[in-house]
Amino acid sequence: MYNPEVFREENKDAITAMIRSCHLATLVTNSSSGLIATPLPMLFEEDEGEHGVLHGHVAKANSQWKESLASSEALVIFQGANAYITPAWYASKAETGRVVPTWDYLAVHAYGPVEFYQDSKRLLAVVTRLTDLHETGRPNRWSVSDAPPDYIEGQLRAIVGVRIPIKRIDAKRKLNQRQSAEDRAGVKAGLAESPLEGDRQVAKIIPV
Repeated sequence: MYNPEVFREENKDAITAMIRSCHLATLVTNSSSGLIATPLPMLFEEDEGEHGVLHGHVAKANSQWKESLASSEALVIFQGANAYITPAWYASKAETGRVVPTWDYLAVHAYGPVEFYQDSKRLLAVVTRLTDLHETGRPNRWSVSDAPPDYIEGQLRAIVGVRIPIKRIDAKRKLNQRQSAEDRAGVKAGLAESPLEGDRQVAKIIPV
């Protein structure tokens, strides 16, 4: 990922927060026939290994787990809040006219070797932790144990586990840092008034 220093995020806690704010990641691996990508939710354990470990699962019918080259590095993309930025919001537009559109966004790219596995105990642990994560706070919280054991066993036979120990990580926070405080204030105000929820999310994190 092209990541100039002004946009680079290196704070571990901030990176963890960025990853956890992205509920759906994209797993990219290489195969003999080219790149393969699958969107999937992933569990991030930041205390495992040097940079943390990612856990998830794919459908057994998904050929990615069979075709991925064992010797190649996997890439997991976490695309966070993002928004189109119109030059109309810049104070400098009226002063010089020397402005162009851009896109503000948060993104984390994590790299590491991928392990695919079919052990039922490991799979049950992963799907339970993922479910608990996303059911937390819901009024009628569902647990894996709510379903009949034989049904869960059948579901586990239809998936393959994914484990990626992160070896390197690139995190980017592109939020108009190269613009003046006045221009950033204009962007923040413009996004805050947008009817789009994603725009309003970006407005909250624009530095002023």
